[in-house]
Amino acid sequence: MTDLATQLWQARCSGGVIHPDDVAHPKTSHEAYAVQRAIAALSGAPSRGFKVGSTSIEAQRLLGTTEPGSGLLLAPFVYESPARIPIEPAHSPAVEGEFAFRLSRDLPHRATPYAMDEVADAVAAVAGSIEVVGTRFAGGLAGKGRLLLTADCSANIAFVAGAWRDDWRRLDQKTHRVTMTINGAVRGTGTGERALGGPMNVLLWLANQQSREGRGLKSGEIVATGTCTGLDPVRPGDRVRADFGDLGAVEIVFE
Repeated sequence: MTDLATQLWQARCSGGVIHPDDVAHPKTSHEAYAVQRAIAALSGAPSRGFKVGSTSIEAQRLLGTTEPGSGLLLAPFVYESPARIPIEPAHSPAVEGEFAFRLSRDLPHRATPYAMDEVADAVAAVAGSIEVVGTRFAGGLAGKGRLLLTADCSANIAFVAGAWRDDWRRLDQKTHRVTMTINGAVRGTGTGERALGGPMNVLLWLANQQSREGRGLKSGEIVATGTCTGLDPVRPGDRVRADFGDLGAVEIVFE
């Protein structure tokens, strides 16, 4: 799988694509996540946290998977709003409005699963965010399946955080509405419930996934919890805004 990691990293840097038929596919989840970690090592960049994808039924149907998956958020691709971000049309870029958490303490590997109250107590702040997603595989995201998506950094292109708020417990994230506009036109809309029934459910899923992997989560890490607005394609020159109401807005200009 080292060769696949090298090709995916080179494609991410160059804007090129890989044809799925030309490479060996990971056969297991373990192999797919190993490719992802190899890409992180090739980048030489630290991780700022994780994104979780395929957290809605719609996303799972589009991508050809039946479960969520996680991806490392590498530091060079993490931004604060307002942001200017270069994108490559060949990577089929799209935007998703998501809730994100920042952790205040470690959730280390352990033998027993984490409970919701333990995970909630580790949250320092919440922010509205936009994840820019896409794939380094030719043909776009549709039908790629969980293993190829996982290997390809779970389709992450970039992550943009809005203002962080420490009074997150007063927010009803499940019913909190998010609206995505592109060049002033309303595109995707939805609520936090779209992501596994609520963003905290996603964080709990990730904490237990990373615990099983022997890593856990670390204080200061960011967790993006999956789309509330669907998947809206973008291209260079687009101006994008995700409105999170009283949580503020997140803005990107694509180059």
